[in-house]
Amino acid sequence: MVLRARPGRDEGEQAVVHRLTAARKAPKVLVERCRMVELSWDSWLVPQIADELRCSHKTVRRWLHRFNRLGLEGLEDLGGQGRKRRITEAERSRIIAMVKQTPPGRLEAQPSNEMWAADESGPSEWTLDALAAAARGLGIEVSRSQVRRILLAEAVRWRRTRSWTRPRDADFEGKGRGSSSSTPARPPVRRSSAPTSSAR
Repeated sequence: MVLRARPGRDEGEQAVVHRLTAARKAPKVLVERCRMVELSWDSWLVPQIADELRCSHKTVRRWLHRFNRLGLEGLEDLGGQGRKRRITEAERSRIIAMVKQTPPGRLEAQPSNEMWAADESGPSEWTLDALAAAARGLGIEVSRSQVRRILLAEAVRWRRTRSWTRPRDADFEGKGRGSSSSTPARPPVRRSSAPTSSAR
């Protein structure tokens, strides 16, 4: 029977695999395993994938089986060798991908010209607290500070520039001291008391 990587469970899982395949900061072995899955999705057979990635057929089969059984988590190294990371690369990628999605509480114009939000009780803007809460909703145990470190490490912006109102995110840095509300008065010019030629 021909072994192939199962289809992605959802668009999010597919997006994470594609992102990790092209990631520069992710571990090399994880990038290679995601590449195996991606090539399998493109209808490559195990021998072709092994030749392309210069590894054994057994290695390709192992990671395709792991992905089919455990999903993205199956592409991570097994525990027992040193301290296990609290946040996996797959979980990091899911958090980063969330920033590019529309917050559930943001109103958007529909074809009928009506404004509609996926979840009016949800956040209308992504903040660190909102991202951490959304990640926990996906089963990723992460703190606000961890989310911040992940996004800063990947140079991902999670805040929208808003010049017309005060920002809601406590981490937002202001522009500094604003200008005065009025232009300071021009200092008076001191007139000379020296006599002029007309006074002679």
